[in-house]
Amino acid sequence: MAEIGRLLTAMVTPFDDEGEIDYTKARKLARALLDSGSDGLVIGGTTGESPSMSDDEKIRLFAEVKEEIGDEGAVIAGTTDNNHRKSVELSIEAEKVGADGLLLTVPAYNKPSQEGLYQHFKAIAEATSLPGILYNVPSRTSLNMTDDTTLRLAEIENIVGVKEASSDPVQITRIIDGAPDGFNVWSGNDDETFSIMCTGGYGIVSVAAHIVGLQIKEMMGRILEGDIEAAAAEHRRLLPLFKAIFWVTNPVPIKYAVNRAGFDIGVPRLPLWEADEGFTSKFDPLMDEYQIDLPVNGS
Repeated sequence: MAEIGRLLTAMVTPFDDEGEIDYTKARKLARALLDSGSDGLVIGGTTGESPSMSDDEKIRLFAEVKEEIGDEGAVIAGTTDNNHRKSVELSIEAEKVGADGLLLTVPAYNKPSQEGLYQHFKAIAEATSLPGILYNVPSRTSLNMTDDTTLRLAEIENIVGVKEASSDPVQITRIIDGAPDGFNVWSGNDDETFSIMCTGGYGIVSVAAHIVGLQIKEMMGRILEGDIEAAAAEHRRLLPLFKAIFWVTNPVPIKYAVNRAGFDIGVPRLPLWEADEGFTSKFDPLMDEYQIDLPVNGS
């Protein structure tokens, strides 16, 4: 099993001209992301358009990407939604096809209590031997998982961390401070990686790493070396791009950016729609200010 690293990229899902998953392109993109700084990949998450994918598509995608990269990088499978039984079943299937871990996302729409969240994730964790990374993203789910609930779940042996996208620095700091050994906190937002890691967080589940992965890794390395001034300067330099890739709904901007960089991954599936001129006219000159780390040969 590959080690779950500090820089994980929430990988987009390539589609062909008919809107079907292009598994060959997915393999090539996975390898390109590892070659440009990523330690592992989150497959079938929000950035991967998971709400628009069938379970069969997800399982095949987990399997193909894992077969492609082997133990060179971790494959974290997005297997959960607001259907508890389906989440358990998909998590079991992900383990069967070789996933290295699970992304356990707070359910959207049905808004369970904190006790409901605890029991939901506890049951999923107990159904497999895979390490699980919790994912708290209130902007998507309309529900915040509190630090108390996260730390309670952290006591479960194979729940090994949380992707925190609450943008609540107090909550995130409490999790970092109270976490048991072996439980890591990944930033869920590129623009918060610097502050979370400086507080003791472990890494980032990144969107921007599709195109500036080596530069993000450089910033993270500076933090780990204690060169906070240099890391802060790099964070400030990258910040406009971090913000721009969320000017409209993720993953619309990053799919546009990857395509523009020369790696053809197609457009989003409906109900998402490709970037319009209002976005591209502002984004293009900003993107041109940055070196693109993603290798595009053979895309």
